Amino acid sequence: MRHLIVLLIVLGLAADASATRVKDIADLAGVRDNQLIGYGIVVGLNQTGDSQQSQFTVQSVVAMLSRMGIRVDPKTLKTKNVAAVMVTAKLPPFATPGTGIDVVVSSMGDAKSLIGGTLVMTPLKAVDQKVYAMAQGPLSVGSFSAGSAGSSVTKNHPTVGRIPSGATIERAVGVALEGRPKLVYQLKQADFTTARNMAQAITKAGAKAQAINARQVVVEVPEDAQKAPVELIAKVEAAQVQTDVAAKVVINARTGTVVMGSNVRVESIALAHGALQVEINSQNHVSQPNGFSQGQTVGVRNSQVSAKEGQGAVKLVQKSASLGELVQALNLLGVGPRDLIDILQAVRASGALNAEIEIQ
Repeated sequence: MRHLIVLLIVLGLAADASATRVKDIADLAGVRDNQLIGYGIVVGLNQTGDSQQSQFTVQSVVAMLSRMGIRVDPKTLKTKNVAAVMVTAKLPPFATPGTGIDVVVSSMGDAKSLIGGTLVMTPLKAVDQKVYAMAQGPLSVGSFSAGSAGSSVTKNHPTVGRIPSGATIERAVGVALEGRPKLVYQLKQADFTTARNMAQAITKAGAKAQAINARQVVVEVPEDAQKAPVELIAKVEAAQVQTDVAAKVVINARTGTVVMGSNVRVESIALAHGALQVEINSQNHVSQPNGFSQGQTVGVRNSQVSAKEGQGAVKLVQKSASLGELVQALNLLGVGPRDLIDILQAVRASGALNAEIEIQ
């Protein structure tokens, strides 16, 4: 990890929570996307498709041609212009037949690139194995790949592409909202305080609501609104909620990223940090004997090992009242990203950091 990045995101320096719409922090139960998947082939590639080693590609082409009344010998079939792919898409709620949705096409075999290819008609199924959409069309691949004489240049990922509105919905997934005596909203981030504030905000907006746990808020639907609840749902989603989040520090040791929320606080601590650096320098020499000495030429390795420790003075970090003060105190220490990760974990272990540390 040669280049490390420290990212300190201040989610509001003040302790007050921010107001957010209900539709941005919660979802209505039962109203969600459904995953679709299908197996297909991409044709029209410029000698960048699957090789003969991908047997399923050969079988797929033979089966497709057989359905069209064409018989071919699999042993003589060349598939460099064809690639076997998996096609995935999301079926949005309330989608009706004839609506177009985007699809993602990903190579399954050893194809080098899908640039310039066209997806042949592919049925997309859900978990119940029913066909809900049909996908077909030219791929859009935001990359390129070129090579010659053993050298190649590749930008981005040439074996994955998209087809905007490349699938047409053939079967709708019904979501019945009429007749519901209650609407259940689920918070994207479970929190008791936010759930309580959300119930109060919805009640203030004119609909009776109650938080039943840290994630779910139940809204009662009046009898006169049960036949057409859209107006009530729109009113609920527009309600402004004072959100609250737990103090958390997220650390990604692989990339050196550190993200701290606005509620992170630190108690007064005395901190000393020193860097230990070990350097090993190896030099290889050849020992050549004198002429007519009956000696042998041998290799000699000379290694020098040195170790030095940086001067780490003891510094006093005052109890911080905000994330801004904590960031300023850490910057005064002059530490790097890797050192900052170690310091935060040590401060948390001492009990001075009032936040949860999540390591990714």
